[in-house]
Amino acid sequence: MKRIIISGGGTGGHIYPAITIYKEIMAILPDAEVLYVGTEAGLEATLVPKEGIAFRTIPVQGLQRQLSLKTLTTLGKTCLSLVKANAIISDFKPDVVIGTGGYVCGPILLAAALRKVPTIIQEQNVIAGITNKILSRFVDVVAVGYEEAKKSFGKAKRVVYTGNPVRPEVLVDTREQGRNYFNLTDTDFTVLIAGGSRGARTINTAMIEVHKHFKNRENLKLIHVTGSGEFDTVKAALDGDFTQSNQADIAKELGGFTYGKATMVLPYLHDMPKALAAADLAVFRSGAIGLAELAVRGIPSVLVPYPYAAEDHQTYNARIFVQEGAAHMIVDKMLSPKDLIGEIEMFMDNSALLKQMAAGALQLGKPKAAHDIATIALEIAK
Repeated sequence: MKRIIISGGGTGGHIYPAITIYKEIMAILPDAEVLYVGTEAGLEATLVPKEGIAFRTIPVQGLQRQLSLKTLTTLGKTCLSLVKANAIISDFKPDVVIGTGGYVCGPILLAAALRKVPTIIQEQNVIAGITNKILSRFVDVVAVGYEEAKKSFGKAKRVVYTGNPVRPEVLVDTREQGRNYFNLTDTDFTVLIAGGSRGARTINTAMIEVHKHFKNRENLKLIHVTGSGEFDTVKAALDGDFTQSNQADIAKELGGFTYGKATMVLPYLHDMPKALAAADLAVFRSGAIGLAELAVRGIPSVLVPYPYAAEDHQTYNARIFVQEGAAHMIVDKMLSPKDLIGEIEMFMDNSALLKQMAAGALQLGKPKAAHDIATIALEIAK
């Protein structure tokens, strides 16, 4: 029986890949014993126990870029986290340790590597995070989401291009099933707009005028997921004109509303795979996991990178999709309603380009990434 530690935290972009890799490990090796190491305050403390995975925490937080009293506190927690990580290694005795990013990975992977426990990290972005850059000097394998990311790991022992893990459920629904879920017709050109779990203010603000412009457009459906924090603002801006449409009952059931004939606005969408199955086009940020899901489904996209992401990594992620002919990119500070209206109308009128970009997206998709990472981890295990 193999004993495996998985660690990743802070954002869903680190946690969901970890959970997906965990599920692949259990599919390959059902009797494996897995422990997830995270932080008490991170999103992982909520998501991981729901999956039935054993969970332990260490007291670590990200380093501040400026020297202050808070920096000293953080350093103290980092030292304490190394002690606790070492204790977890001693107690659990893992055969392999897997990290998917976030500062929580640092102590547990470093402790494991220094004790000659096989280790692997997974880097989702084109531009590597600082934690993974440091860890790459110690771990046995670095699995990268993009071929171009190899440049960040020149001193690593072994770098493997696997692609980014994608939840299996993303590929389950057919286009017909996705469209039936939202009560869409075959002729409805469907655009999925989402800025991630917290939403994206720039996109949400621009979309208000887009909704008004397309309000009564035939054969067009806009599924706009605002994020729960932005939903009320968008709702208030749309003048309360919540016209009944074929999607009205569905929107209400999902906590949202319809606007005119063309628009459905939702605060959050738990069943995002069905929306991906239904979509002809996406307007997204360019976080690595969202892009991986667009790629495996072959969905052309208009990308608006989040400008404050660490090392501006979302812009670099988006550029790969643009280079491969899978997406168009609009810089966040330049985004306007006119831009989005123009992009949507252009794609509606250009099926040949849409088909070409869908093929480009599929070329970037790696549906077996989680399986490949799980396989490598089990191969290097003691």
